[in-house]
Amino acid sequence: MIWVFLIAYDLRVPDQSFTITRRNNATEKEGIQYMESLNEGFFSVDKDERKRILELLGQPRNYARSFDMIFIARLAGAALSLNTIETHIDEVTLIELKCTRAKLPNNPTGFFFGATQNEFDFGERLGDKFRFCFVCLNDETPSHALLSVGELEAIIRTRRIQYQINL
Repeated sequence: MIWVFLIAYDLRVPDQSFTITRRNNATEKEGIQYMESLNEGFFSVDKDERKRILELLGQPRNYARSFDMIFIARLAGAALSLNTIETHIDEVTLIELKCTRAKLPNNPTGFFFGATQNEFDFGERLGDKFRFCFVCLNDETPSHALLSVGELEAIIRTRRIQYQINL
């Protein structure tokens, strides 16, 4: 009886994880669309563009998943191309999005999110060329807040480590 329960439980966990991942991916896509709609110079980048950006910045490819967008203030409202990225690489800030639908009147205060050590390490390596962007997608309090790793570290109230393990 207990053994059957454990099997049933194990079968549910991947489904729950998959559902949460799909929901988080949808929220991130909405966050990207929100940031681009501001016409302030935020652009989503694809896999090849991320790899080229890392190459231009002299950074290892293992950081390709440590940012979602780029910010180039000068290009607000313009279109983005690989040539444009290469031309303005000195002005590029890499953006790691963290998105929520929670009502946050004082974004990022109250934000709950997950982050990898890789994201923090990358942000420290890049300094001013990297920002976490906290996007609130709540209809009553839409907003975003950009923070460097140092600025984020200064306001973190609690932190816990969670291990993600594949067998």
